[in-house]
Amino acid sequence: MFKIKVLQVVNDAFVLPYFIGEQFQYFSNKEIDQFVACTGSEFLENYLKKVNIPYFEIAITRTISPLNDLKAICRLFRIIKKNKITHVFGHTPKGAMVAMIASYLAGTKNRVYFRHGLVYETATGAKRRLLILIEHLTAYLSTKVVNVSDSVLEKVNSDGLGRKKKDIILSKGTCNGINTERYSRLRFESTNSVGFLRKSLNLDKTDFVIGFVGRLVKDKGIIDLMNAWEVLRDRGVKAKLLLIGPFETRDGIPERIRRQIMEDSHIIHVDFIEDVAAYYMLIDVLVLPSYREGFPTVVLEASSMSIPVLTTRVTGCVDAIIDSHTGVHITHEPRDIASKIEIYYKNPELRRLHGKNGREFVDRFFRQEVVWKEIEEKLIFN
Repeated sequence: MFKIKVLQVVNDAFVLPYFIGEQFQYFSNKEIDQFVACTGSEFLENYLKKVNIPYFEIAITRTISPLNDLKAICRLFRIIKKNKITHVFGHTPKGAMVAMIASYLAGTKNRVYFRHGLVYETATGAKRRLLILIEHLTAYLSTKVVNVSDSVLEKVNSDGLGRKKKDIILSKGTCNGINTERYSRLRFESTNSVGFLRKSLNLDKTDFVIGFVGRLVKDKGIIDLMNAWEVLRDRGVKAKLLLIGPFETRDGIPERIRRQIMEDSHIIHVDFIEDVAAYYMLIDVLVLPSYREGFPTVVLEASSMSIPVLTTRVTGCVDAIIDSHTGVHITHEPRDIASKIEIYYKNPELRRLHGKNGREFVDRFFRQEVVWKEIEEKLIFN
């Protein structure tokens, strides 16, 4: 009897709850065997034990490392052959490259590259050329390419990287959709958890809270946000800045910015949180001044929680809001970011309206069940 076996390949376990999450349970209920190949970590072990998914530890580095990459490809090849994997789904640039090479060599018929974004967009010189070459190779070796947003597909087409017969988009975008029950204000209406959380962070119910969720790195626009924060402080805006996410050395921010985050009494920094939903209840406006995205899931999470969003018009972000309806587009100029924040600061009715519109937008186009159905139809039973 033919058995469908899906292997998900990522280089960092941190992305599993976002890229796949409850898909594991959905497809397990359909008697589809699922596996994960990833760099080993405590998080990987704990998370996959919780969702009851078998996994293989493979050292897949984020940077180019020919010897390590060759070892990863060889190990993945053996895993695919030994376990008779029928579908290989590759995520993140390096994870996808390794996955597509190994599955192509193993003769796997269903090789899916999830194009979560374009890392070459913010690269220059030889590094940019190398990243474009990797993008070419990964797409060439795949049988399908899932572009996580319309603007990602538009960008690869304009750069001559598109493959018309392979390129698809799931619903209106993303790779996993949004759990609109988890990211709902109704979930917290009858509990005291938000009050306790607010108190633990020394926030008052009357505080205007500017939120940021994501890695604290240059590409996410954190430097621009911090400069905008200084503009707001100079203008006398009484607010708190809630930053949720880890510092990273790769694409890291200057020490002075890091020190400012840690020392400013009006800035609250929270490291990685697996379930961030309750924290959204504290936020009045989410700001994501990113320089590149595939599809910023945090924007949809915030919209699903009825929070207005300020984000840029770059690839990925441009698809995530409806300008002047669910949020407002910003530039990277600190004064522009500050001025757009002030609009919501001074107009609570507009905050509520754009938040309400955002919830409706997500509920209509990005519910996870809609996206899972398309994965089932377009990628598994195609």
